[in-house]
Amino acid sequence: MARGRARGYDEQCESILARASELFARQGYHATSMNQVAKAAGLSKATLYHYYAHKDALLAHIADDHVSLLQTLVTEVRALPLAPEPMFREMVRRIVAEYADAQHAHRVLTEEVKFLQAPDRQRVLDKERAVVAGFAAVVGAVRPELAQAALARPMTMLLFGMINWMFTWMKPGGALDHAALAPMVADLFLGGLPAVRLGEAVLHEPTTLRLTPAEPGPGQQRIKA
Repeated sequence: MARGRARGYDEQCESILARASELFARQGYHATSMNQVAKAAGLSKATLYHYYAHKDALLAHIADDHVSLLQTLVTEVRALPLAPEPMFREMVRRIVAEYADAQHAHRVLTEEVKFLQAPDRQRVLDKERAVVAGFAAVVGAVRPELAQAALARPMTMLLFGMINWMFTWMKPGGALDHAALAPMVADLFLGGLPAVRLGEAVLHEPTTLRLTPAEPGPGQQRIKA
């Protein structure tokens, strides 16, 4: 009979991923060793390998877990009985709150996903695209002519351009926190959305849009044609 997991196995996995996320976010994936992760988690290297066989597995779990939470969040909000604008505001509020509680994991997803093995990277990117599509559907419901002009997704990427990089300038304990900024983001976006002039926006080719950079390069948010 197969032996079951020891008590606390899942909690230990979460602790390891939290320590690895912090190290990857602060010093980069390639600059972090399994020895450093083991030390940060208070484990021997042999014990760490019992949970994660290699560093690639740590990166894959961190990125996949984080983007899966975002995908679930978007699905849950879209199921709420809300009009388009309140739904948009709630979606922004929840995703900003999620970023506040997972800043290290978000930085890893934003900057280190390019180092994933091909199958893992594809799985994560597919989920990212689902998050973008969910947001874009709500943006399109707020202003249907954007969806008709195939501009709801590019507008959504401009929104993520505001949200995704908060961790680069927000200071813990500063005058503004994520809860205070979330409605400002929604106000700024919704206030500017009516000013978009469709006649000047022409998409020459279909676009594939993602949350994270298409090519290596921290701090870059791109639309991949």
